[in-house]
Amino acid sequence: MDIRNNITFFLRELEGKGCRLVAVSKTHPPEKIKEAYDAGQRVFGENKVQELCAKQPQLPADIEWHLIGHLQTNKVKQVVPFVALIHSVDSLKLLEEVNKQAKKVNRVVPCLLQVHIAAEETKFGFDEEELMELIQSGKISALDSIRIVGLMGMATFSENKEQVRSEFKKLKTLFEKIKTMELPSNIEMKELSMGMSQDYEIALEEGSTLVRIGTSIFGGR
Repeated sequence: MDIRNNITFFLRELEGKGCRLVAVSKTHPPEKIKEAYDAGQRVFGENKVQELCAKQPQLPADIEWHLIGHLQTNKVKQVVPFVALIHSVDSLKLLEEVNKQAKKVNRVVPCLLQVHIAAEETKFGFDEEELMELIQSGKISALDSIRIVGLMGMATFSENKEQVRSEFKKLKTLFEKIKTMELPSNIEMKELSMGMSQDYEIALEEGSTLVRIGTSIFGGR
């Protein structure tokens, strides 16, 4: 894989579309991440806390690290000191833990709420009802060391483009609906993280502001 060319391709592809590239570097060594960095990429996504914490000190300090995988509450304190965005917040309990650990290091940590939009049961996330209930409950406003900046979702892994499109549309509609609500000061709908290597073009058309691309940049794992 020519990492430099792939980064150049995606940065051009996203230019002027109001969407940023998250280069998903999970399972790839720091040398490959450095290649992408040297090609101009600054935002990298990792799935596992252990891997993220091992790589972060070995790479340039101006990298913006995003945690995009499922996060367990007992691992939160390891990433909170430096993570730029957590994409995968799927419970109030997790939000409370991020808030607690962020307070200890005097940071406000930006988070996305993960919404379950796929037909597959294996994916994490709130359903629409749970999400609305949480936002309207007032429980988030008490958490002053986190900031909710948007939503994240993963479409069904499917060749059926119409199904994928309808799942992204559903997430975008929910995003717009929440935008119109009266929200506490620590909730702002500005980021919509959706789209991966196989479906990013549809996600872009449906309004994604962050696409998470791994295989098309770094090759298979």
